[in-house]
Amino acid sequence: MGVTPAAAPPSGSWLVAVNLPVVACDFAPLHGFQGPAPLGCRVLVPWRGDLIVGLVVGAGDGRGAHRLREVVHMLDDPGRPWVAPATVQGIGEWGRDARLPAGLIWGDLLGVGWAAAYVHLVRAVDDADLSPFARKVPGARWTDAEHFPPALLDAIREQGLLEERFTPQPRLKTVVQARALAEVPPASRLVTLVQAVAPPPASLTPKQAQACAWLREHGPADTLSAWARGAGLSNSVVTAALNAGGAAYVRAEAPPPEAWTWLHERGAAESYAAWANGASADGIPLSPTQAGTLALRGWADTLEVPAPPPPLPEAVPQAAFPAGLPDRLPHAPVWRLHGGRLGARCAALSPRVAALLAQGQSVLVLAPDHTTLRRAWDGLSGLAAHAGTRAVQVSGALSDVQREHTWALIQGGEARLVIGSAHALGAPLPALGLLIVLEEASDAHKLLSGSRAFVPDLAARVAAAHGAQLAYVGSAPAAESVPHPGAVLPPPRARVHVVDYANPPEQPELGPLSGVHLKMGGLGYPLSHDLARVLRQVQERGRQAALLAPRRGYSALLRCPGCEHVPQCRHCDVPLRFHQQTRQLTCHQCGYHQPPPDRCDECGERMWQARGPGTEWIAQEVARLLPGFPVYRYDKDQQDDLSPLMNGESGVVVGTQLLLSHDAPPDLALIGVTLADTWLNVSDFRASERYHRLLRQLTEWHPTRAPMLVVQTFQADHPALKVLLDGQGVLAYPAAEERARAALGYPPHARLAQIEVSAREAARAQAAAQDLAAALHGAGATAQEVLGPAPSPVARLRGVYPYHLFLRARTEARLGELLRVLDSRTWKARVRVDVNPRGGL
Repeated sequence: MGVTPAAAPPSGSWLVAVNLPVVACDFAPLHGFQGPAPLGCRVLVPWRGDLIVGLVVGAGDGRGAHRLREVVHMLDDPGRPWVAPATVQGIGEWGRDARLPAGLIWGDLLGVGWAAAYVHLVRAVDDADLSPFARKVPGARWTDAEHFPPALLDAIREQGLLEERFTPQPRLKTVVQARALAEVPPASRLVTLVQAVAPPPASLTPKQAQACAWLREHGPADTLSAWARGAGLSNSVVTAALNAGGAAYVRAEAPPPEAWTWLHERGAAESYAAWANGASADGIPLSPTQAGTLALRGWADTLEVPAPPPPLPEAVPQAAFPAGLPDRLPHAPVWRLHGGRLGARCAALSPRVAALLAQGQSVLVLAPDHTTLRRAWDGLSGLAAHAGTRAVQVSGALSDVQREHTWALIQGGEARLVIGSAHALGAPLPALGLLIVLEEASDAHKLLSGSRAFVPDLAARVAAAHGAQLAYVGSAPAAESVPHPGAVLPPPRARVHVVDYANPPEQPELGPLSGVHLKMGGLGYPLSHDLARVLRQVQERGRQAALLAPRRGYSALLRCPGCEHVPQCRHCDVPLRFHQQTRQLTCHQCGYHQPPPDRCDECGERMWQARGPGTEWIAQEVARLLPGFPVYRYDKDQQDDLSPLMNGESGVVVGTQLLLSHDAPPDLALIGVTLADTWLNVSDFRASERYHRLLRQLTEWHPTRAPMLVVQTFQADHPALKVLLDGQGVLAYPAAEERARAALGYPPHARLAQIEVSAREAARAQAAAQDLAAALHGAGATAQEVLGPAPSPVARLRGVYPYHLFLRARTEARLGELLRVLDSRTWKARVRVDVNPRGGL
């Protein structure tokens, strides 16, 4: 497509987001383009002397259009945009409310499309003299743009003196293909033979005549030596017969090599090695070097051919649903489904999903992590085939080539069931009818860097923009989901035993875990007597157990018994964690590490006391308790091979919450939570909800059985645990939590944003935070809307001192008004905004 300055650009402009943390930029429309801005289409735009891919996210006001650079090329047909226009609008609204640059948001969400493969040709416009730009410049003929520096082309382009042509470049691969026999060079097909002359000369001696007679009878010979061996004569006799005219050299066509025949019949091979391996496997000796030699002689060609589509995850077949299967889910713009096991939830979803797909609509399923995605794929992907479409995955687990092919299938309407991560949110699904968010309360939905978006918030905007249903589905609802209509499945059967460290029983109780405890604190730690007793039963019966540890490493800290000194990180105000395996004290915030000091820095004491057991400590305790029994570790530091457990062998695995990313061992009899208070002792109003959801997930971890769940805690009467002990439904605790938040003014009855103000000097960070708070109050914010400023729970992090302010507003609109204060002036420290924060407050 050529770009010339002959005509002025049309009125208006396009807002284009690039994969950089900047706001959407104004560009003049593509030369000659008619109509509104092509939302969701990718374009090539000039950027700092080069061309980069951008996404059209809106229409500008067109002011100063004569000063704008033009869009150079459009990569997508407006009828088949890269991202659905409704999705662009929904995410754009969220970004404007969150006061985040469009490039930052789309850089996080769009995992494919920022790189485009194309052939770029350039030439000068007619009668243009480009010699002032450089010595080597484009001429009147089309030339590959790679021959010129990008900055030179951009300078010529800016002056309107460059025509450009872009052609999509298909994905190619190199193959080795057999040549047609007629195209093999004659020199390779012909061989030199020794052939008898008829009639033989009369001057031949008897032996020479004998040699010629053999040659006439048995046909031409490859060499004189072969002739001599066949005739049973010496080389001198056959040589003399040749010289006497009894035989002559002739050129004849030889049969093709067996390796060529194999390649001709089997088709192209991916390489010389593949050719050699395939032929050798079929009994034709061939080495890669010999294969290359045959190609050099003209028996094969190396070609570039279109690459086949990459393999994608196969859908899991499912039985067809009988016609008229009841759909018992709510019919509302937003609804929820919780309880049961994942298989039961997928079965409840299937009629709704199958009906929408059969009607030609699309369904998008968002999972917070790869494990949940895989399990949802197993339960739902088979529905697509019954509706005449296909299911695809979109996640970071796929390669770049797989993601591009998957996107093309969605863009072309071939795939209408998409199950993926946050990257799937921008999928250009036609006629989106249902958007399902799995485990909507999971912190894994939170993007930890960049825009820090919480994916369910974006999903709600996208569903509303498409007019699609929004469904929250999981083991237990978030408090924010409780007000929506929903369906609740009976919770899985749970066998829960609580070890109350705060109140050990004075008298033995009935049951297999009872025991006499003579004094306070006599319950045992980190493995209580009750947990140890059941672990011994697991060993005796050859079963399997999983213990959930509160942290990785050996211990949370080392403490001096004399002065209570605790070694601290040099860059963060946190204690160093002790890792016994590496004999290192490590900071889990910044990664700083050092060996344990020989003596206390404060008092010189040589002894250290470990506090707060981690996976290493607990694994050692289990190994000491169960000698000879297999013990595995699974955490960020060490991920043992769990294949023996998954194959049904007995053993115990000790891990952090990362363990739940694995399938449950098939013969799992026991799950132990070694210190449940870890999930409660966090300065976050969502901590108890997170703890309750963890317990629910543990009860359904095994897909068919109910292992005993032993919970060790100092807060045995916590409501999040009591509802499980009392056998109440999954809605009981979230509903109570929602009522408490209504009284306190927390989500879902308010909208939150965390503002982090940080600097290398604590005083500077504090002053900037106070200035920001004063500006907010000056703009009309009330004391209930602005909380803080206050130092972060970790006062120093990676050498930086963060201060936090929290904005609490009744509506999204009011929160946007408060956030606009940040744009009113510059601040003397770094300011970052996190809308809907997750984690410590």
